[in-house]
Amino acid sequence: MEAVTSTNIKELKKLFSGKVRDVYEVDENRMLLVATDRISAFDVVFKEGIPGKGQVLTRISNKWFSMINQVPNHLISTHPQEELPFLANYPELEDRTVLVNRLKRLDVECVARGYLFGSAWRDYQAKGEVCGIKLPAGMKQAECLPRPIFTPATKAESGHDE
Repeated sequence: MEAVTSTNIKELKKLFSGKVRDVYEVDENRMLLVATDRISAFDVVFKEGIPGKGQVLTRISNKWFSMINQVPNHLISTHPQEELPFLANYPELEDRTVLVNRLKRLDVECVARGYLFGSAWRDYQAKGEVCGIKLPAGMKQAECLPRPIFTPATKAESGHDE
């Protein structure tokens, strides 16, 4: 199996490609989300992908949406090929696509941290805290945090999230 790192659904207009997902316009009210196998780390998208990664991400998302289906959300269908039969022409997209309502995006990245690493380590070195959360003195880089912390960030158009 080859990694799917780019998509081109000729029947739909591609709105944009994110770090991992491609977004297509179905009509003025709906979009098709496609989870690719692209890899992103530290705000860099790598050339090589991991085969099947997009399918796994889609299955995980679909599972969670089914578990919290009483909460209003953007999901219309986890089987968009039923409504968009031309998707059968793209077998590489199987189990990677969902049909969603087009809503106003809330640009927030939700980050749960269990270890003191990356930007959290830099913040800790400078201030002894991460996103306003005080941490014990003397911690080392990549050390397990006493308890997980939630550090939301605003999504940047490109580059590192704030």
